[in-house]
Amino acid sequence: MRDTSELTAAVERFAGRLRAAPQSRLRQGAAAEGLALARELAVRAQRAEDPDREPRAMPEAGLFTVGDQLTVAGNDLAEILRTAPAGSREEELDEAVRLVREAMERSGL
Repeated sequence: MRDTSELTAAVERFAGRLRAAPQSRLRQGAAAEGLALARELAVRAQRAEDPDREPRAMPEAGLFTVGDQLTVAGNDLAEILRTAPAGSREEELDEAVRLVREAMERSGL
């Protein structure tokens, strides 16, 4: 399996930008974009870890926590994909990296 460092680096880059963004920028949609991504990555991690269990939704915890929520969800998914059997999750890894990059672009950060 490919290294998951590309995913963790992309997540950290976006999370760092969210943490550094002014409140006005977060309110203009950057926080919503980050939260939507964090929720998607969390669902993907839960499904990969336990496909028979209904995924739990990540709560909205406020504008200033979105970067941390994204970091947790992204790192969880990266760890699950890192420990998956060789070749079984490469497509999921590529998709997750793409999702992060697209969300960051849409956020304007």
